[in-house]
This record gives sequence, structure tokens and C-alpha cells, in this order.
Amino acid sequence: MRNKFVFTAAAGFLALSLNAGQVLAHAEHGQPQYGGVVAEAGEVQFEIVGKAGQITVYATNHGVPVATAGASGKLTVLAGAQKTEVLLKPAGDNRLAGPGNAAAGAKLLLQVQWSDKKPLQARAVMP
Repeated sequence: MRNKFVFTAAAGFLALSLNAGQVLAHAEHGQPQYGGVVAEAGEVQFEIVGKAGQITVYATNHGVPVATAGASGKLTVLAGAQKTEVLLKPAGDNRLAGPGNAAAGAKLLLQVQWSDKKPLQARAVMP
């Protein structure tokens, strides 16, 4: 009886420890890495950063950069009654960028299209 309990406890501990690696591997998931706000759509996590009149969107999949070559996007910024649209173009390995601003509290609607995938939409509020 005692051996059965020890075996069950050991098996339970092993099962929990196997999942711990997955939890630690995704510790950054959902957390901003560039000082922006994170929004998810499908398998892609976007971080939207607005600095010095430039909007930059970083694309990752569980921390792995997602290539933005051939992608295009549009960010709709709703600040009170004002609506502006920022056209986004590839700006590096996993970045899309375009001229624009997004004030704190602005509601964001991001639309990204790759030539070989279905369009993705994500929503966020600028901190």
C-alpha cells in the first residue's frame, strides 16, 4: 500500500515538472518586449509601439519572430471622436511600420495581411 502511494506521488510530481518547462518557456507571452501594447490574432502576437511620430508593430509566435516580408497592414486609431489610419509596410525582419501617433487610451484595430495567409485582426488599447 505504501509503495503504491509513493509511486502515485512520484508520478504526479513528474507530470507537474514536465509542464513547468512549458510555463517557463512562455513567461514572456503576452508581455510587451518593446514598451508597447500586446494584441493577439491567430497564431501571431503583435506588439504595437508608438514613438516619435512612428508606429512600429512587432510580430512574433511564442517569442519567435514572424517574418513580415510581403506583409502589409493598417492600424486604425480611435481617440475619442477622432479616427486615423496608419498604413503599415515591412520595416525589417519581424516589423511593420508607418508614420502616425497613438495617444494613451486610444483604441487600436490592427489588420495585417500576408500574401499566402488569411488576414489577421487584433484589438488593443494604448497604455
